[in-house]
Amino acid sequence: MVFSGSPPLEGRIRTVVLALFLCAQAGFGFSVAGQDGTCEANGSIYFVGEWYFLESDHCTQCECTSEGSACSRTECTSLPAACIHVSHYPTDCCPRCEKIGCEYRGVVYDLGQNFQPSECEQCTCDSDGIARCLVADCAPPPCVNPNYQPGKCCPECKEGPNCYVNASRSQVIPAGESIWVDSCTKCRCHDGQDAGFWEGNRLASCSRLKNCTPEQPSVKKN
Repeated sequence: MVFSGSPPLEGRIRTVVLALFLCAQAGFGFSVAGQDGTCEANGSIYFVGEWYFLESDHCTQCECTSEGSACSRTECTSLPAACIHVSHYPTDCCPRCEKIGCEYRGVVYDLGQNFQPSECEQCTCDSDGIARCLVADCAPPPCVNPNYQPGKCCPECKEGPNCYVNASRSQVIPAGESIWVDSCTKCRCHDGQDAGFWEGNRLASCSRLKNCTPEQPSVKKN
């Protein structure tokens, strides 16, 4: 039913469209579905009441208000001291801790784990992510030719305590034994029971007879 004096429907639609166009050209804002305005960010338009994160900074979250964007930045919490594997994904604000523990010589251990990286070390992975180790202190071996056995920390003297006869280190004699190196010189290897005594005492003690002339080796005549 059309009242007399009212413009046709098509004419009224054209009038509304023209009014909107003129408002846009003049820079006037207008309300859409009850909103007071919009905010532009990230190359997009947001309506009042909408929340969004800045693409340039994933730690900054904003709300579109009638007065413009209201933003606040998220502060990242500190990662655990024992974090040994950290990941930072492009879309995340804060880094993530993927693994906690201790890394020692390229090997990862769990918190509280006891481990023995070598025969002479006993270690523990502490709660702060640091591996703390005790290292065995081996006494000097009482011999000049010690052997290191697999699975054992300190060297062993398989042939028993011994000494070098002299500085040439070409001959070895057992502890407590003596040897004549020539017709005038006799050398004896000490037999100290304290292993510490052997440190710095790798040579036998030698004594020379007074007024003695070493015998010269006889030369065979043809």
